[in-house]
Amino acid sequence: MKSLQGKAVIVISSHVVRGTVGNRAAVFALETLGFNVWALPTVVLPWHTGHGPATRIVPPADKFAALTAELAGAPWIGEVGAVLSGYLGEAAQAEAVAALVASVKRRNSEVIYVCDPVIGDRDGLYVPEATAVAIRDRLMPLADIATPNRYELEWLSGRSLHGVNEIVDTARAMGPATMLVTSAPGVAADGIGNLLVQGGSALLAEHRVVEDAPSGVGDLTAAMFLARRLAGDAPADALRSTTASVYEVLSGALARGSNELQLETDAQSLHRPRAAVTLRDLSIAATAH
Repeated sequence: MKSLQGKAVIVISSHVVRGTVGNRAAVFALETLGFNVWALPTVVLPWHTGHGPATRIVPPADKFAALTAELAGAPWIGEVGAVLSGYLGEAAQAEAVAALVASVKRRNSEVIYVCDPVIGDRDGLYVPEATAVAIRDRLMPLADIATPNRYELEWLSGRSLHGVNEIVDTARAMGPATMLVTSAPGVAADGIGNLLVQGGSALLAEHRVVEDAPSGVGDLTAAMFLARRLAGDAPADALRSTTASVYEVLSGALARGSNELQLETDAQSLHRPRAAVTLRDLSIAATAH
């Protein structure tokens, strides 16, 4: 893939006043790495709902659709090299996002669409089922890259996944062409990692499990991997550096006792991470399985 370093990225996700999830994580990471960002909030909250009750301000569906249509017709739309969508405020937003993606791709077929299907975790869905269905049926089929966590992949595929080989097989069967599965089980007993499935290749970037991780890790991972690929990094290099950066940021926040990622403090980790991760080629094992 050629470098699209000078291109803008449309990022569509939640906005919190306090914290580093959704657009607060993705926009910071992309801008820090030199990308112009068009940020579109799907919902505004005071903080991540994992911290407690939070007022939700969701734009009316017709206004949201009108806004995305204006973006699609903007005279500057040719600046855009990628679209990243994450958390949706309601199911109806999926159709507007899909229309925007289709319009941008008609203008430039090289535009990359990353769908981060932010719908749930090990405890199940944390969005209404209608929203999860809309992401599965409307947005996932359009994606060039998808970044579900392993629990989201289970829900999207309708399968219980009990090992890394099953995750590889399911990711490969579902599409899109590139699937980055976060929170994948590691080979080591205390390992966890990001699993990149692309064609016949399956690569796992693994590090030790981090307990009580702050929210926003998935949002940051999707943005970092997109940034590395837009910069022209090979898939394996993008996987390794993304995983190292996120692990380093996560470790730094926990060392300081923070319940949020501290990207402003750990911005250097986004550029040149020093954390060690183990890159494993699982292609042969997955194929044999």
